[in-house]
Amino acid sequence: MAKIFLALVGFAYIGLAGWCSLQPEKTAKGVGFSLQPGSGQSEFLVVYGGLELALGLIFLWPLYRPEETAFPLFACLVIHACLVLFRTISFFLYSGIESTTSYLAATEWLIFLGSAYFFLRKV
Repeated sequence: MAKIFLALVGFAYIGLAGWCSLQPEKTAKGVGFSLQPGSGQSEFLVVYGGLELALGLIFLWPLYRPEETAFPLFACLVIHACLVLFRTISFFLYSGIESTTSYLAATEWLIFLGSAYFFLRKV
């Protein structure tokens, strides 16, 4: 079950990487960013395209090596624990949170709880 969970998360991240890379203006606007020409566009492509692709590949690793789920699961847990922590803090610090951001927050919580469940079952 952990492999299926990681595969779903991995494919989601690869999809997000594609969306951010192919439609950066639309994606950035959806989360409240305004892309500045040049450096802003480059930073968005690298962090939201490249980093999400890398995360997706890490989470998909057990499809290639089924016996190796411990590290991708641990990485998923740590990454999403940090995202949940900072996202939750941001909700207390800032107002005007758009629905796309709320959807991302709910998804981050689900992934965090799922990865915690599977990680704790493995240890």
